[in-house]
Amino acid sequence: MLITDRPATGTPRPYTFPPVVRRTVAGGDVVAAHLPGYNLAVAVLLLDAGAGREPVGREGLAAVVAKAIEEGTTRRDSTAYALALEGLGTELVISADWDSFQVSVQVPVERLPEAVELLTEAVRTPRLDPADITRVRDDEVTALRMYWANPGPRADAALRADLFGADQRPGRPMDGDPDSVAAVTVEDVTAFHAEWLTRTGTLLVAGDLDRIDLDRLATTVFAGAAGAPASSGGPLQVRVPGQRRIILVDRPGSVQSTLRLGHVAPHRAHPDHVPMTLAATVLGGAFTSRLNHLIREVRGYTYGIRGEFGYSRRFGRFVVSSGVQTAVTAPALVDAVGEITRTRDSGVTEAELTVARAWRAGQLSVELQTPPAIANALATLVVHGLPDDYHATLREALLSATESEVSAAAATHLHPEGLTLVVEGDAATIRDDLAASGLGEVVDAAG
Repeated sequence: MLITDRPATGTPRPYTFPPVVRRTVAGGDVVAAHLPGYNLAVAVLLLDAGAGREPVGREGLAAVVAKAIEEGTTRRDSTAYALALEGLGTELVISADWDSFQVSVQVPVERLPEAVELLTEAVRTPRLDPADITRVRDDEVTALRMYWANPGPRADAALRADLFGADQRPGRPMDGDPDSVAAVTVEDVTAFHAEWLTRTGTLLVAGDLDRIDLDRLATTVFAGAAGAPASSGGPLQVRVPGQRRIILVDRPGSVQSTLRLGHVAPHRAHPDHVPMTLAATVLGGAFTSRLNHLIREVRGYTYGIRGEFGYSRRFGRFVVSSGVQTAVTAPALVDAVGEITRTRDSGVTEAELTVARAWRAGQLSVELQTPPAIANALATLVVHGLPDDYHATLREALLSATESEVSAAAATHLHPEGLTLVVEGDAATIRDDLAASGLGEVVDAAG
């Protein structure tokens, strides 16, 4: 056996986030970052049309819309549109999360105006042929059925439903499930597009602004758009329960148990975001974390375990995720809850925090290097209402966070006594051990 000392923490490389430029053009907002000398540029149309805008029972609708608008426009069929993109050496990248619907292109700077014209054509005037909509919906259903056959999605869904309520949109899977997507109709897609994708939105641009005409791009994107921004509402008022419980999702014959432990947490713009992130890094957000050290290295129960805060504009949650051998399901849960409790009660050490600070700060100099990454950072500012200097000051905020601040965030935002412990595994084998663990009442998952 080779035993050696862990390498010392390196010095995080500095980085400079480009200045943020804001202006209003043609009734829409433009948010841009100047990257002098870059030959590639990115333009993103950011729309408030994420999963949070979907009606209950139609979860996954935004994903179907995203695929449908790639099937041609009122001006060109799908083949002609694809050839037009290819002629510019680009592709349309579409994504939807809880808070936004984003459509982007990345091209050499001199081709950006033409690429933005194609982007606008797809978003504002898609063909939305009923046959295309039906086909992409059915393809999405097939993909989801394959995904949901794996361990994990049912556990994730059970946790989300328990935290936020299955009758509420945040209590349902962001991407939906096979049944909710199968229920999506042609009328649902056309109505969602008409309601949310014809609004003005925000144009994000990352590139050499000395060579980019922002007014021209904005005029292209916002021409004909209508509809004021819709209120998303304030942070959800969801409380942490006063006692733990175990939700058992039966997977007969499984040789492993999938674990999801969680509770609600603050939204993304909460002032404790930095110390919360560092506390979660010490607990479960890195390979050197407490949870991974104990559950993987000491116990040998798993290949990996992770704990982190997940955030959106209106809500957040703390989640620990892992897969363990069936025979050690209960001991793994006991150990995981114990580490969460220890972190809540005793805080973090300076040695642990030194590693977490250096790692998180060091990631910034790696992650924020490309125009797409900068554009994504701009989207974070817009969606969550953060100040323009947020990314410019984030490195210093991470490096200057003190042990007392991070420990206080752990004490405030970790709730081991209110955890929902979801276990997806062979119920006949693990039920008695879970009941004897003393962690909480064992109940079967709904459905």
